[in-house]
Amino acid sequence: MITRRTFTLASAGALVLPSLGFAQGAPEKAKLTLGVGGKTLLYYLPLTIAERRGYFKEQGLDVEITDFGGGAKALQSLIGGSADIVTGAYEHTIRMQHKGQDVRALIELGRFPAIVIVVRKDLAARVKTAADLKGLKIGVTAPGSSTHLMTQYAMVKAGLQAADAAFIGVGTGAAAVAAMKKGDIDAMANLDPVISKLESDGDAVALIDTRTEAGTKALFGGTNPAACLYAKGEFIDKNPETCQRLVNAFKKALTWMAAAKADEIAGSVPEEYFLGDKGVYIKSLEAVRAAYSQSGVISEDGHKSIMDMLVKLDKELAGASIPRAKTFVDGFVAKAK
Repeated sequence: MITRRTFTLASAGALVLPSLGFAQGAPEKAKLTLGVGGKTLLYYLPLTIAERRGYFKEQGLDVEITDFGGGAKALQSLIGGSADIVTGAYEHTIRMQHKGQDVRALIELGRFPAIVIVVRKDLAARVKTAADLKGLKIGVTAPGSSTHLMTQYAMVKAGLQAADAAFIGVGTGAAAVAAMKKGDIDAMANLDPVISKLESDGDAVALIDTRTEAGTKALFGGTNPAACLYAKGEFIDKNPETCQRLVNAFKKALTWMAAAKADEIAGSVPEEYFLGDKGVYIKSLEAVRAAYSQSGVISEDGHKSIMDMLVKLDKELAGASIPRAKTFVDGFVAKAK
């Protein structure tokens, strides 16, 4: 189900930026629609911080956020024209470029996926590696989303086929928790606070954990860019000042998050994000802190890591070579105030 929240933010004064090839003055499009797949997830926390702490308002932007059940659906909203911009997985930009759709990232929000594959506690004794996922019912946020992709990658690396398990969309919040608790699924790939809630309640055990650098390197061999802000190339070209202001707001959110304490961050989000347990939410924040981008820049190594995964999984991308420059515009981060 799609829920819609509208945040009307008063216009602020124009931000004067140095002339480095981008527009100056008022934003070309001050009222924007932003799509996201699971806004309550910590994967997208920089979006909530930018919105709740008024950073979009500071930049003179009025941002309407449409929250979908998964990242694949948010991407569809961009391609279909109902969203101007999206916070979603970086891999979507590569897939779209390969399909001839000019979609580019403007700022990296997460340098690690922060996705965790867990198994139901009563199955933990026999499901010890990704190879043991064969034949299981695995919950993902939505078919085609990054949780689905990462699970398939882990399975293929373990010698299985990507279709050796049944994948079921369970969403990103209370419904996902309920699916595991009721036994509707055997395993799940999801994000915090869903994962920490299940772990804290004793319902699930982690099998693969990319919330940390060590866990990410164990699966991917290096960093693996996750959430980012992306848009169509046409929108970026027509609205450079608007894009700069968006990046300014997200960069400020990342900087604030890096210095803030977990309880301060928790105090900046709606209570509904806690899934009924603020203590577990704070624990989740500590677990994923290292996953957020420190620079906002998608590195060449990170881009290569994503490309290697996609080429391995997607026959359509076999032999593809899509350079970072086609999927990430780094000039906005360089200028971010």
